[in-house]
Amino acid sequence: MDQSNVKLTCMLFSVNLDTLPVIYKVGDIVRFHRLKIQQYKNEIQGVTTVGFSSLTFEGTLGTPIIPRTSSKIYTFTTDDQKTVETLRVWAANHISSSGTLIKLSDVKAMQYFDLTCQLVGKAEVDGSSVLLKVWDGTKPPFPSWKVLFEDGALEGDIGRINQLQNLIVDILVYDNHAALAKCLKVGTFLRIYSLHTKIQPVTPKKLSNVPHLEFHLHGGTCYGRGIKVLPENNCDVEELKRFLDSVNPAEYQNLENICDLEFDISNNFSSQDFVSPCDLERCQQLSATVLTDHQYLETTPLSDILKRDAPQQYRIRAKLRNYEPQKLYQSVKLHCPKCHMLQEVPHESDLELVLQEVATEYPDPKLQNTSLYNSEVWTTQNQQERKIVIHFVKNDGILQTPEDTLIMIEGGILSEIYQLSKKFKGVIPVKSSQEDLIIVDLAVPFLIHGKVWHYGTGHCTTPVCICYDIYS
Repeated sequence: MDQSNVKLTCMLFSVNLDTLPVIYKVGDIVRFHRLKIQQYKNEIQGVTTVGFSSLTFEGTLGTPIIPRTSSKIYTFTTDDQKTVETLRVWAANHISSSGTLIKLSDVKAMQYFDLTCQLVGKAEVDGSSVLLKVWDGTKPPFPSWKVLFEDGALEGDIGRINQLQNLIVDILVYDNHAALAKCLKVGTFLRIYSLHTKIQPVTPKKLSNVPHLEFHLHGGTCYGRGIKVLPENNCDVEELKRFLDSVNPAEYQNLENICDLEFDISNNFSSQDFVSPCDLERCQQLSATVLTDHQYLETTPLSDILKRDAPQQYRIRAKLRNYEPQKLYQSVKLHCPKCHMLQEVPHESDLELVLQEVATEYPDPKLQNTSLYNSEVWTTQNQQERKIVIHFVKNDGILQTPEDTLIMIEGGILSEIYQLSKKFKGVIPVKSSQEDLIIVDLAVPFLIHGKVWHYGTGHCTTPVCICYDIYS
């Protein structure tokens, strides 16, 4: 939007995030080069094209006019500077630059907002979420929840974190934002977009009646959700620095004024802030998906849909209660071409348990070094001193190169089998029986050929003798 009060929607795409405009908040001023104008669904929109570039400026009056761009070469004339100054004056009277940007002292439950803050600590919680400890110098109206993490996982000055504990909030960052969160440096200034607050559910173990706020940055990029690192010369950062320097953490060491165990929720929550027990389970106020087509369809209750004949097109708004598959690997099933049975792919943890149990058995020396294969024995250096036997299968009585060799392994665990499968043509986990080598278990693949793992089923497969059935 400019002084003409006409809005233009721009869809900017790039495989490299660094080539997109560096926008920190509503009110920033942008200059686009080689923006393509096209019509889409009866609306005019701008899209990126070959050679697209941009300049971005702070929209705040009085701040230095410093362009933000990834381009090494660009032109910026005196007329361009006057245009930026003119837009700043116009925007100051027509556009609210704050948008949803608020301070921690003003947060409410079940709210989405943008936050400018400083990172004082971080920790990996699990493979898909990261904990960020941040503050903006103000005290939240209710205590922040405390996210648990492993000992030694926290990065940051522990003394500083303890000193600011009543001003710090714990934010859990999920999914696609977790990778960026892992790379953040403690001490940097951040702007977190579409941060979500909710009341922490009350559990029987929780003695305090004081409501605690949870802070979540969910996955996806809807509604601008994400994290940006603000430069030191950003006007909001400079203002925040001055404010943080004026804060005395000692004034907030006493928690009595916010942690009264006899806290009366009804006296401190307005009717708009109060969250019922049913709503405590909700983690999203807004829809998790964004409509990209068929906006003309009205929302239809599920009860009406069940009464109608299929097929029909509907739009629903509902709460997700359950979904399958729970894990991505569960979307792939094992299919037997003989009995056509479908079964789940065993999880790595289940395979590891079976292999570890078999690894405790001692290999039979009588079954080593036969006319079909040569055998080598290793003893692990750990406390168990586990014995591993690898049988190198011959081809016409001759050993081949590793990439052409099939091997059988006794006493191997999953990580060792992984490594061997990368080097040899095929790997067969086996164990010693009274007379021959046999496959370990139907829960374990009987042949690993590169990235292809072959399993058996209990319906049409029986444990086979390796020596005579597979190699006869």
